[in-house]
Amino acid sequence: MKKEQSTDFAPLVNPEEEAFFAGPQTRWKEFKFVIKVMLEFVRGFRMLHFVGPCVTVFGSARFEEDDKFYRLAVNVGERVSKMGFAVMTGGGPGIMEAANRGAKNVGGKSVGCNIILPFEQHPNPYLDKWMDFKYFFVRKVLLSKYSYAFVVMPGGFGTLDEFFEALTLIQTNVMRRFPVVLMCSDFHEHLYEYIHHLAEYGTINKEDLDLFLLTDSVEEMEEHLRKYAIEGYGLKRKVPVEPSAVLGEK
Repeated sequence: MKKEQSTDFAPLVNPEEEAFFAGPQTRWKEFKFVIKVMLEFVRGFRMLHFVGPCVTVFGSARFEEDDKFYRLAVNVGERVSKMGFAVMTGGGPGIMEAANRGAKNVGGKSVGCNIILPFEQHPNPYLDKWMDFKYFFVRKVLLSKYSYAFVVMPGGFGTLDEFFEALTLIQTNVMRRFPVVLMCSDFHEHLYEYIHHLAEYGTINKEDLDLFLLTDSVEEMEEHLRKYAIEGYGLKRKVPVEPSAVLGEK
């Protein structure tokens, strides 16, 4: 079951970000904006520096607890956590909550990068660490920076944006070839067909179809992550480095 989105809200997320995308501002306003963005990046770096290798799970905020996709995301979070990864999500409800919940169910590490929105988004109760972000693009960078793999569950525009950004960064060699898993073939059937359509027209290479795995199986997902993330990058379990009180990291 999906939650219906209320239409009784002001769609403005952040007045400063809206002004930034509206065109040139005064030099002073542009400078202040850059400083605020830098500080948000620094806060994010400090929070996430010690969480260890992550797998980021993307998905809709609108799925309720009794939905099959929510239950699947709990299983995904459990499997990923048992492999030794921290489970990172956008920190909100729905699929994000489910994946974080799965990590907590098995005693794993659960992290969220929550965006401040006038609707839908609030930190879910299954997070060990989270940060509230003002700027969408800062949040998106940090969801990618600390991840060795991406699992994409059913979602809307935001989920598709995150899926295609990961593929674009990998395709263009900006980011290493981390594994990307697209879960739920029935939900993503037409998306998968469209991506093949792009390859047929030559707007992407046919080899680009190998940049992600489409599956319904958490076992296949787990094996894919093991082969291309753990074995592919030589990851080994070790005692995590603790934050330093002297450096103000606690």
